[in-house]
Amino acid sequence: MKQETKTCQSCKNQFTIEPDDFNFYERIKVPPPTWCPECRLQRRLVRRNERALYKRKCDLCNEEMIAMYQAGAPFPVYCRSCWYSDKWDPLQYGKEYDFSRPFFSQFQELQDVVPRVSLQVDRCIDCDYVNQAADDKNCYLVFSTTNTEDSVYSYRLINCRRTADSLIVWRSENCYEAVECADSADLSFCKNCNDSLGLRFCYDLRNSQNCFLSSNRRNASYLFRNEQLTRDEYLRRLQQIDTGSYRKLEQYKQEFQELIKKSLHKSINSKNAVGSTGQTFNNVKNCRDCFYAANDEDCRFCLFVNNAKDSRDINNGCCVMELEYEVSTTGVNGYNVKLSSDTWPDARDLIYCDSCRNGVSNLFGCISLRGKSYCVLNKQCTKEEYEKLTPRIIEHMSQIPYTDTKGRTYKFGEFFPPEIAPYAYNETPAQDFLPLVKEQALALGCRWAAEEEKKYQSTIKTDDLSDHIKDVQDSIVNEVISCAHDGKCQERCS
Repeated sequence: MKQETKTCQSCKNQFTIEPDDFNFYERIKVPPPTWCPECRLQRRLVRRNERALYKRKCDLCNEEMIAMYQAGAPFPVYCRSCWYSDKWDPLQYGKEYDFSRPFFSQFQELQDVVPRVSLQVDRCIDCDYVNQAADDKNCYLVFSTTNTEDSVYSYRLINCRRTADSLIVWRSENCYEAVECADSADLSFCKNCNDSLGLRFCYDLRNSQNCFLSSNRRNASYLFRNEQLTRDEYLRRLQQIDTGSYRKLEQYKQEFQELIKKSLHKSINSKNAVGSTGQTFNNVKNCRDCFYAANDEDCRFCLFVNNAKDSRDINNGCCVMELEYEVSTTGVNGYNVKLSSDTWPDARDLIYCDSCRNGVSNLFGCISLRGKSYCVLNKQCTKEEYEKLTPRIIEHMSQIPYTDTKGRTYKFGEFFPPEIAPYAYNETPAQDFLPLVKEQALALGCRWAAEEEKKYQSTIKTDDLSDHIKDVQDSIVNEVISCAHDGKCQERCS
């Protein structure tokens, strides 16, 4: 087919569908999208919560727990022990499909009654305050992490140890305020540094060690503000640097920002990439418009996706998947999963499913099923019944489409409408990547969560803190420090 230009249903901007896109849609038997790539990503991100945590009680055992859903959510929320137990059966909520009503109206009714798991956490030890995490140990307030230990206040750590206040770091340890770094140790305030050791305020260093406020170097040692020194000279100069003072630390940070501005920047941060476009990807082939991707082939419009093949419009997927389309949070041996969210591991042949787990296959419009096959709206079918029913539903979705409160229509092939997302816009990573104010989110058709009323009061203001760490007493751990923004921000920090 020829290239086509369409107008996005949501933002009204034009976008292009290319011939190889049409070939992909034909292969997986979905119509081409009516939303542009950015609006499609925004719509998927609204069905993922990473950092919004709440204290509430489990609706089954009544024990207090940490959850990604506020108390008062329309559906029951179970702690992980209860949700994975045999104390309840998700099939008991099964519904007969009603061909007189739109599919998404029926899906929302199911969503409002089926219990959901409190957190997306698997095989973690001593990690009560983490989410979207697997195989972590002794971590606190880390999100979207895998196989990480003894780390705090970070996002997207993969195979890391003893790392704090860091963003998107792979296979590293003893790092503080590191951003997009890999295979390194003992980094502080560094960005885009790989295979390195003992760096401070460095940008774009590779295979280097013991450097301070330096950039764009390879195989370097003992650089101080990009000046080559002997080991003894470097150590002598480094002793004069005082990062214990907040005031001086802010000055170093400002100098570091100026260094980054003056440094050379690669057009694409990539390694072993063939026929690919986007940013920050390794070992990829024929991947276009992909960001933070690794070991992928023939993919497009992907964000944080590893080990994927022949897939489109995926965010937050990893560990082997193929033929997936419009999915948020997926992977771990996934195949032919479409228009779904939070479906893993070992999920195959799913359409419009949410929170389905552990060897599920051939499901349509199901929620919170585990190890089940041939179900529609959580109702068990025979294989023959399922294969007859699902084509009728697909046809029905085009004959009686869902129309949201903004007048946008959803036929088969469109992802879940934002207005039926289980989270408010400002509880999701959509607010991190595509930030909005309340009025904009409501105009998009999303909910907006009011700030949760806290029962504690700040005991010390940030302006009243001591400038130097040596002057801070151990009693600081008993204080409640106020947010520097005084809650007047959109970053969800307070």
